[in-house]
Amino acid sequence: MKEIKQKTEAFFREYEDRFNQGLAGKPDVEGTAAAFAESFIESSPVGVNAAKNDAEFRKVIPQGMEFYKSIGTQSMKIKELAVTLIDEFHVMAKVHWDSRYQQQGRDISIEFDVVYFLRYFDGVLKIFAYVTGDEQKLLEQHGLVSKNKTPQAAEA
Repeated sequence: MKEIKQKTEAFFREYEDRFNQGLAGKPDVEGTAAAFAESFIESSPVGVNAAKNDAEFRKVIPQGMEFYKSIGTQSMKIKELAVTLIDEFHVMAKVHWDSRYQQQGRDISIEFDVVYFLRYFDGVLKIFAYVTGDEQKLLEQHGLVSKNKTPQAAEA
């Protein structure tokens, strides 16, 4: 079980690195897609969405990066990671993200949590579900988006 916890910590360090590489204009579409199971579920205040890890998902990954860049996202860093082992095949990870933005000469920091559920099989971790808060509301509160500009393909 200790091995799964260490692999989960490494998994999210790589996930964070990929996200920041994407913000720098070098999105790792295949690496990002490889972090997800063939099907996965997102739950947020907007609703519950089931998605497939397919060509369409790969298409929206760079679009999501472009959205975040367009609102001035500079970086996304893990501030805290809490790993809970559910059993020998499943992990819950609560990530406290610290996102930094620069827009119209303002430096903005937004912290938020995402809870991820991962499956561990044959030594590989894959996200099969994640739970997020109200990203749209946070971005609106900080003046990063208006009501008509919504987050697309959020990865964090």
